[in-house]
Amino acid sequence: MKNPYVTFPDETEVTHSDLLPDGTVKVYIETPVNGGFHHAMCSLPSYQWIDIQGYSEEEMKRWDDFIHHNAHIILSLAAEGGFDRATAV
Repeated sequence: MKNPYVTFPDETEVTHSDLLPDGTVKVYIETPVNGGFHHAMCSLPSYQWIDIQGYSEEEMKRWDDFIHHNAHIILSLAAEGGFDRATAV
């Protein structure tokens, strides 16, 4: 399941998986462009990037910084099943 994390003004969406049985979380980044998408996936906690399509080296440096600054929040949310389940009373 992909859980929403943030949507930016350019419609780039960052989503994440639940905590997987091996203790990892997959973070997905997708930016709509010309009827398609640029996308990349990062595996936490290793910060390994997988399947990068369309993003420049400079853009990937910014995404890597973003993931490093947000990983603790994403990992916590993934363990609780995302925003919706983390905030449920």
